[in-house]
Amino acid sequence: MESRRAMSLKISHIAAGAIAVLIGYTSSVAIIFQAIDAVGATPAQAASWMMALGVGMGVTCLILSLRYKMPILTAWSTPGAALIAVGMTGVSINQAIGAFVFAAILLTLTGLTGWFEKFAKLIPDTLANALLAGILFQFGLAAFHALETDPALVLIMGACFITGKILFPRYTVPASFLIGCIWAISAGSFGEIAELDLSISAPVFVMPEFSLQVLIGLGLPLYIVTMCSQNMPGVVTLRGAGYTPPVSAGLTVTGLASLLLAPFGGYAFNLAAITAAICAGPEADDDPSSRYMAAVAAGVFYCGVGLGGAAVISLFLIAPPALIAAIAGLALLGTIGNSLSQALNEAEGREAALITFMVAVSGISFWGIGAAFWALVAGLVVDTLLRKPTRRAAQS
Repeated sequence: MESRRAMSLKISHIAAGAIAVLIGYTSSVAIIFQAIDAVGATPAQAASWMMALGVGMGVTCLILSLRYKMPILTAWSTPGAALIAVGMTGVSINQAIGAFVFAAILLTLTGLTGWFEKFAKLIPDTLANALLAGILFQFGLAAFHALETDPALVLIMGACFITGKILFPRYTVPASFLIGCIWAISAGSFGEIAELDLSISAPVFVMPEFSLQVLIGLGLPLYIVTMCSQNMPGVVTLRGAGYTPPVSAGLTVTGLASLLLAPFGGYAFNLAAITAAICAGPEADDDPSSRYMAAVAAGVFYCGVGLGGAAVISLFLIAPPALIAAIAGLALLGTIGNSLSQALNEAEGREAALITFMVAVSGISFWGIGAAFWALVAGLVVDTLLRKPTRRAAQS
């Protein structure tokens, strides 16, 4: 009976999956377009990139979520796309594909060896929750910043959210999104429907070319930023939500997907953080054991987006930014609150958790590695220094 209940698909699962995909694309698809332009891809190759990225995320989501019964979402490497966009001077598209294959091999080997999973287990839960809250905090703030650009839309969505918490708590997020869409359409905030591109995507193979300089200058940094800025937050997101993620298996699956799809434009896949938090939070389902169905729904949507190609992407792009910002903030509100509560719950380690949170919120970046990694480093250092006397006292 319990198994049947866990397997049942709910409206909240579909809504969480759809919102995760919407936010996943609209938050960084512009960077992907810049990366595609930087490699000098033809229109057919550009469509192939979007197909490979969408289908790659969808299939890996389905494999991991159904196999481990956890809300495991995957994503393209956003900092990797930014790296490609700025690091392609003098690099041909064939050499870029060779660098993608090289990075994919490194990602796969990282999963197969299991060293990253052992390291992830050393992170205290308080720091994992603080990091998660810090990563998501900007999305919560963005919902309130959107009040400046479209106050009526955001206020109506917020009112629906509060009302929903009282009358229909399970469906507050989808109801708020629906009300927001209706209001935006009636106010003419959506872009022109004529801007939709209805072409169908098709895979285009590009032969990899391996250049030592490009492998070191592009492939190795792509691997590093994907691991530090994407996979690490992805792990702590699931841990912060109360799950024990299969880290090595997740890296192996996403690494193999990157290896297979790199010649078609699937440059790097990784464990997701922001979108995973939407599917792993209470808004997706009150029962943590069945939240994985939200990730399954997201996987199906990702596959559909990939196969639909430019048509669906352009639909996302004509949506008003305030609508996307507001629904992201509302969907993540519960997760942010729970993570902060768990991070600061224990007096011992509170300072380390607070520093982790503040560094993550700061958005600092060094050597192309984002704030999430440095927040974790700072938190671990402070936690080790401050907990050491306590441990010694206990041992004596």
